[in-house]
Amino acid sequence: MAPALEINPSVPSTTADSLKVASEAAKKTSILHRTPWQPPVAVGAEGIYLDLEDGTRVIDGVGGAAVSCLGNSHPAVQQAIKDQVDKVSYVYNMQLSNEPAEALAKKLVDTSDGAFELCGFASGGSEAMESVMKLARQYFFEIGQIQRTNFIARQLSFHGNTLGTLSLAFHPTRRAPYAGILDDKHFHHVSPAYAKRFQKPEETEEQYVERLRQELENKFIELGPETVIGFVAETVVGATTGVVPAPKGYFRAMKSVCDKYGALFILDEVMSGMGRMGTLHGWQSFGDGVAPDIQAVAKGLGGGYASIGAILMSPKIASGIRDNAGLWKHGHTYQASQHACAAALAVQNVIEKENLLENIRTQGTYLYELLKDGLIGPNALAAPYVFDIRGGGGFWAVEFDFKDTYFKTSSFAMLVQAKSLQNGLIVMGMVGGANLEGTKGEHIIFAPAYNITKEEVEKIASIFIRSVEDVLKEHIPQ
Repeated sequence: MAPALEINPSVPSTTADSLKVASEAAKKTSILHRTPWQPPVAVGAEGIYLDLEDGTRVIDGVGGAAVSCLGNSHPAVQQAIKDQVDKVSYVYNMQLSNEPAEALAKKLVDTSDGAFELCGFASGGSEAMESVMKLARQYFFEIGQIQRTNFIARQLSFHGNTLGTLSLAFHPTRRAPYAGILDDKHFHHVSPAYAKRFQKPEETEEQYVERLRQELENKFIELGPETVIGFVAETVVGATTGVVPAPKGYFRAMKSVCDKYGALFILDEVMSGMGRMGTLHGWQSFGDGVAPDIQAVAKGLGGGYASIGAILMSPKIASGIRDNAGLWKHGHTYQASQHACAAALAVQNVIEKENLLENIRTQGTYLYELLKDGLIGPNALAAPYVFDIRGGGGFWAVEFDFKDTYFKTSSFAMLVQAKSLQNGLIVMGMVGGANLEGTKGEHIIFAPAYNITKEEVEKIASIFIRSVEDVLKEHIPQ
């Protein structure tokens, strides 16, 4: 077992505690961190292993945030980046294009089985989703339907950390600090597609899907169908509710409403795309096979070797923009960065050449079996508290539910995340998803590299199960 790290062992139970911890952390770093404690500093990496400055080595079981799909130090990707540095360091995309960007765009279009015709680039997921919204609006502007100004998304969703994407999504606790300046006029929300939490006891799966379809259509009618730009959803919801796929038939039903009223069907696959679900696009395996009009991808595109996102557009959108405006009226300074595109192209080539989608489907299933056996199997200590184990491909989550008040003043998921790190494993703990306010529910996310081995899967499962049991023993009377 790795020695304990210098981390806060639990989530502070009060605001005062949080501020005290943050104040102490601030004395140790010049970075305003996203945690109320000072995160350990990584100084080296190899594959799924990360070396910390105190000499410990930990396993990354979640790819940072479902990003690192090849782990660190893959020689083919490293060489591609080095080669590009030697060729061209920077060109501005409104003046010159570059070889890696052209090649990556062609690969993304050519591997989409006709779903997409053009793509644009961004520097990450939030920027990609902001670009998606602007592209969708420009499409209708160019074809003369300028009255379309409304987006419909879902409660308990997450689409990024810009003001625009926070307005589009709806997770109350994440929006809270910025609620006063978010746009509630053009962004509207319907129920999440989370059957295990929100399907009524008397409903069949088909009836649940029909209820959600009718709710979306009612929202169209309420707003005026001719004013709706599109419906936006994560194919598999990521961090807010913890790897939640929609019920069968849901996306086909939602697209039928969009098609009926001439709106766009838009998917956010920043977290669940580019192989994370075991298929190149999440909708191919978890979205009824229904291709979107516009799609955002990011994390697994560059695999952590570069900051990059992409916006994929169907032939309809491509022709609507190209035949009217002739250009995309949107851009950023580092859009289509040749370094980022070279890295992403190399990542995608490695995934294809090493047949890693098949590997992550196999290893992901094995991870699920190990988690199931260790957490809810006979005599499992955690069994009474496990609400669900779900996912697919290389994207899995365990959701816990506590009817008693053992963790009233602290988050079980964050306690497990901290304990796992002390035991040598990085996982992602999150709160929210059990209610529409986003205040209840504890889940842990796994998103290992696609080239993970069977032995590494066993290590992840073993450390995690032990960490869960450690926390339960410390906090719940046995």
